[in-house]
Amino acid sequence: MSAPAFVSDVGKVLIDFDFAPAARRLAKKCPHPAETVLSLFDSIKGPYEDGRIDDEEFVREGIRLTGFTGTAEEFITIWCEIFTENLPMKASLTSIAGKVPMYLLSNTSGLHKDYFWRTYGIFEPFTDGVYSHEAKCSKPGEEIFRHTIEQFDLDPARTFYVDDLLPNIETASRLGFRTFHYSFAKHPEFEAALAEWRAEQGIG
Repeated sequence: MSAPAFVSDVGKVLIDFDFAPAARRLAKKCPHPAETVLSLFDSIKGPYEDGRIDDEEFVREGIRLTGFTGTAEEFITIWCEIFTENLPMKASLTSIAGKVPMYLLSNTSGLHKDYFWRTYGIFEPFTDGVYSHEAKCSKPGEEIFRHTIEQFDLDPARTFYVDDLLPNIETASRLGFRTFHYSFAKHPEFEAALAEWRAEQGIG
């Protein structure tokens, strides 16, 4: 029987994000206002997160679509500097760090994945992850969850999964995971649910 494991979404769980600062910074170097510049990414954001276009093509197309006049490196910096660490979650995860395998399951892009891994200490206890741009599929579809189960040899019944989006939670629950529908306001409830799961699984 597979050991208990912890699997977490990334955005709005481990780290918060806000594209508004990126919009303001982009607007300073392109002919579009901050209020509308992000809509110019609508045609490429989904394909990028699903792995249908790579980092280089996304940057090239993002610069073209917005008319950005800075360098590619400046564009990447602006696109990535949108996150803040969830410090209460970071503290809570110390209760299981090193005691159970911890993995990520995220709809994300290559640039953002590389950035958050190298920037935030909250990711240190996690040993690996499944990411939509690499798996070529995304949540809430079952395929990416099944891929995660297989890759990490998970027993869903013994795996605690946390996500902020209800459709993702519904898929995970349907596949047998122990789930928690997270929001920053519900962090105390998350801590209680995690403690209950630890006790059930015999995790000291």
